Amino acid sequence: MSALSIVADHVVVGGATPEVIEPGVVIVEDGLIVSVGPVRGARPRGRDVVDLGASVLMPGLVNAHAHAPMMLLRGVSEGHSLLTWEGWLGSIRSKELHLTPDLLAASTLVGCAEMIGSGTTSFADQYLFADAYVDAVASTGVRASVAYGIVDLGDDDRRDASLIAAEAFVSASDDGLVDRWIGPHAFFVDNRIDTVRAEFALARRYGAGLHAHYATSTEEDDVCEEQFDRSALAMLSELGIADVPVLLAHANDVRVQDLDLLAATRASLAVAASVAMISGAHAAPVRAALDAGVNVVIGTDNVCGNNNADMFEELRTLGKLVAFAEQRPHAITPVELLGMATWRARDAMGGAAGDGVLTEGAIADLIALPVAALHRGPVGAQSVHSALVYGASGFDTTHVMTAGRWLKREGELTTIDLPAALARRQADFDTLMARISAA
Repeated sequence: MSALSIVADHVVVGGATPEVIEPGVVIVEDGLIVSVGPVRGARPRGRDVVDLGASVLMPGLVNAHAHAPMMLLRGVSEGHSLLTWEGWLGSIRSKELHLTPDLLAASTLVGCAEMIGSGTTSFADQYLFADAYVDAVASTGVRASVAYGIVDLGDDDRRDASLIAAEAFVSASDDGLVDRWIGPHAFFVDNRIDTVRAEFALARRYGAGLHAHYATSTEEDDVCEEQFDRSALAMLSELGIADVPVLLAHANDVRVQDLDLLAATRASLAVAASVAMISGAHAAPVRAALDAGVNVVIGTDNVCGNNNADMFEELRTLGKLVAFAEQRPHAITPVELLGMATWRARDAMGGAAGDGVLTEGAIADLIALPVAALHRGPVGAQSVHSALVYGASGFDTTHVMTAGRWLKREGELTTIDLPAALARRQADFDTLMARISAA
């Protein structure tokens, strides 16, 4: 494959610094970034040049907590909090009991289309029957860590069958850009301690990560204090949370005094600000976690609880929520927020050094938005980073690239037949509702 030069008026390099190259050029070859630098002299031209003009080119966004197949159930839980036991059992789990694997692929494609369409180049997914939809994810060209969901609920037969299926899943052949993980639905709450031990053992044996809901309320700590006379994070530390990549989704009620147990481990807090607010939950202690040296990343959660997959909306929502919770403005900066949705998230998912930043040798996952779509203030008054966080919509992205391949170009999806997927999703939903009505 010949090298491709991508030129833009503004190239946001990413990382922990606010560097912007104006104008800049990124050269991509074989799925990797070969070089990044300023345009010197005349702008490059030729067949292997894409000049985006008055656009911002930046690292692709990473959704660190998603459930793509739950596009099948979009809207069914409005008015309920999925962060409570009653809300999840009543509005979601009661329907999931009638699910079969054949109903998930089309909804997964719809979910991937919405993420790609809004600037997401990589995501971490966790759901039931992951073996039934992992091929659909791979077909889109997006980068993903797909976790096989395990719901124990005190049923030994269900637990044993799920662990066998999860092992078969993570031991399967390589899926290119898709990594296979293990997805305990919730440590200690609906996954008993023996199940959790087995999940950690599987992760170590196969070099996989763990993706679980955690501290959506105080339930994990309540269970662990009662049964083991210690906090949930103390229990997870004993089980080996430092040994494998772990995504702890939500973390609304994680104990601040326990954050040191996560520092210097491979565990990350994956916060979902919109869902916390919609559900009336507490705000995750993001500022305290970052200050304690804990890796913090951002996810949208499922579209049943959030009804949105636009990571730019999550960025600004989290920025406002942290300021509100801390009761001070600018409690978290736009550069920090973008880092949580790019390089920090790639690190949480086991990425190589430099991934999530536009730098030589990094993966060529990048997106572009027109400057006009940012509604930026006067130059000198508002930074590009602030305009991205507080003024951008992911659906204004014109170009989305993962591993050097265009997944969206000139505003059009290139790897997904969205109308066909939507039609199949409707048919699958009708089938599910008919089963529920007949039960």
